[in-house]
Amino acid sequence: MAESVRNPQTRNHAREIDLRKMQLQYIAGGLCLLPFSPFLYIQGQYTRWKVGRLPDAGGENSGFVGEGSETLKLLAIGESTVAGIGAETHADALTGQFGKHLGKRLGKRIEWHAYGVSGITIRRAIEELLPTIPQTEFDFIVIALGANDVFKISSPEVFRRDLSELLGLLRKRNPRAKMFLANVPMVRDFRALPNPLRYILSRLAKLHHFNAKDLIATMENVYYFDDVNRVDDDFFSDGIHPSAKGYDLWSEAMVEWFLGKIGRLKGIVKVYGLD
Repeated sequence: MAESVRNPQTRNHAREIDLRKMQLQYIAGGLCLLPFSPFLYIQGQYTRWKVGRLPDAGGENSGFVGEGSETLKLLAIGESTVAGIGAETHADALTGQFGKHLGKRLGKRIEWHAYGVSGITIRRAIEELLPTIPQTEFDFIVIALGANDVFKISSPEVFRRDLSELLGLLRKRNPRAKMFLANVPMVRDFRALPNPLRYILSRLAKLHHFNAKDLIATMENVYYFDDVNRVDDDFFSDGIHPSAKGYDLWSEAMVEWFLGKIGRLKGIVKVYGLD
């Protein structure tokens, strides 16, 4: 109850304190790990060589799915999961699967568009991906970024600054869209990464996870998927990227969570035919 009556200035001050704590944890951790950085670098390079690189999904990066008299537009912007690595086509990857489950739950036809580049960070998405997206208004936007900000060791301050800018730019173009942030990938589950590298990166991923959740806490029509459970081995195609089955399970879980969240917070379940 006390939290609900705080004024915006108090909430903003609390977020600033949280961000400073995250930044201090990041700096302290970096200093502790500095002597081990050559070993961790070698581990990373070995993993890159061992895993190799799967191709992006084939086929068109847009399509339609579902049935209904009304068509809703879905945009997905992000990294390798939106590029579809681990799936044969975009219909089997994150965007197509998300559109499938969204259309099924809403009883609508979904026009989906995937704009993803493997290895891209939030900053690069702003500079390289946003200019390529059509100047049309979308009903739903899925943002799947963060893994490469973890791998590039982005600080909490940089991560929040870039994510805030991206969300602001997307909101300016799509004032009525529901924006869904996929969870920062849980590096703890990346089977292909050896320890201690996996453990160290998982700690940074956890910082960015709570950073993103905190950032969007007061934003309207922006939702962050934080109901993240551990996954089985067949979730992955190569120990890092999802398989077609992984994309299906992940997308279904996100759609159920997001629409449930919207229904609880906004009371608009009937508007989308969810009752």
